[in-house]
Amino acid sequence: MTHSDVFDQMAENWSSPLVAAPEVKRFSGGILSGKTLQNLSSLGQPVPESLKVGNKRAYVATSLADWLRNRSQEGGNK
Repeated sequence: MTHSDVFDQMAENWSSPLVAAPEVKRFSGGILSGKTLQNLSSLGQPVPESLKVGNKRAYVATSLADWLRNRSQEGGNK
């Protein structure tokens, strides 16, 4: 399995097209939290596509998986 396949599987195996901010940690296997994405957004950093319903934030699962893929490094030695 390539490292790109892992991120495809994240989105494919998720039960909804959206990932609620508190569920980002579970979606990512514990490597990222919704708070981290909120902090990055407040700093003007790019974050995955999201929408807000009332006062709740949700991220598009495929966008979140792509964002994680783009920020990852294979092997972790760099």
